[in-house]
Amino acid sequence: MSDTRATLPPFHLAFPVHSIAAAREFYGQLLGCPEGRSSENWVDFNFYGHQIVAHLAPEEVRQVKTSAVDGDAVPVRHFGAVLPMDQWQAMADKLRAAGLAFIIEPHVRFRGEPGEQATMFFLDPSGNAVEIKAFADLTSLFAK
Repeated sequence: MSDTRATLPPFHLAFPVHSIAAAREFYGQLLGCPEGRSSENWVDFNFYGHQIVAHLAPEEVRQVKTSAVDGDAVPVRHFGAVLPMDQWQAMADKLRAAGLAFIIEPHVRFRGEPGEQATMFFLDPSGNAVEIKAFADLTSLFAK
């Protein structure tokens, strides 16, 4: 597999939040995502080179449904980032130190199988599920 990270276009994701202030604290301060443009009803964040936009829409915030994946109840509706393993571990340590409640604790999934990966899931203050994962070998990202 060729390395497409340098040429991969950034994605854009918009999602609902119940509070712009809470989104700023969570994504900007806790996760360390630089803030871009904003208004009283939305705010852009640089999420590892991708543009995510928190829109004030409390009526759209809803319960997260799950699906079984390798013994975990994975939130069906989620987004996240794939980080290098050392950055993943640093993020896990930072979130633990901050007292964040994980819905799936940091661990390695599919151990010894194609696609082995480190993963963790948590909710933002509006209940949006976020997954941060890492691969010891990034070429296994799409392994079967």
